[in-house]
Amino acid sequence: MDLLILGAGMGIVGGLLPNPLKMIALAHVALGRWPRAIFVLIVPPLVVDTALLLITLFFFRFIPLGIAHYVAYVGGVALIGFGSYALWQMKDKTRREMADSGTFAYAGVSVAALAELAAPGTWVYWLTVAGPVLAEGRHHGYWHVVPFFAGGLVGYYGAALFATFLIAWGAGVHKAFKQYLFLVANILLLLMGISYLVRAYQG
Repeated sequence: MDLLILGAGMGIVGGLLPNPLKMIALAHVALGRWPRAIFVLIVPPLVVDTALLLITLFFFRFIPLGIAHYVAYVGGVALIGFGSYALWQMKDKTRREMADSGTFAYAGVSVAALAELAAPGTWVYWLTVAGPVLAEGRHHGYWHVVPFFAGGLVGYYGAALFATFLIAWGAGVHKAFKQYLFLVANILLLLMGISYLVRAYQG
């Protein structure tokens, strides 16, 4: 029960905190593409976390603790690049054209996955929290730690979807804000990319 509560609590916190995935999802919400927004919120992190689960399970001892420092550079550049691309496209395309753009959808999903993989917090979580939990599972049986990861999944995705729906509902209530939701989401994406680079530079 303790591991379930710990996993769920950490998942809820992670799902409520602003991150690049939510900004990309909000950009799709602003374009009226809810299926794409939900896809971005669920599928990329699930794929990345599954990969990191396997990597941590088999190679935990060999992963340098400073890796978060280096992946932050990759994440920062990717976020700045996609945010700039999206803002640049706003100059030449209407909201409808952006919504129908396969290039925008593909780029959004690709950057969402890369942003999740290159987020410093992702590596910190897997190396300092999930890694030791998996090590505990190695000694006491992996079924012992399943509640931690199950609680984390439910807490994270539930909170992430709830936060996105709440912001979208607020934008719907305040029509003036809804017009600028796409702009705001991509500006925040740029700022997050810059913050990644600053954190990486500062070590």
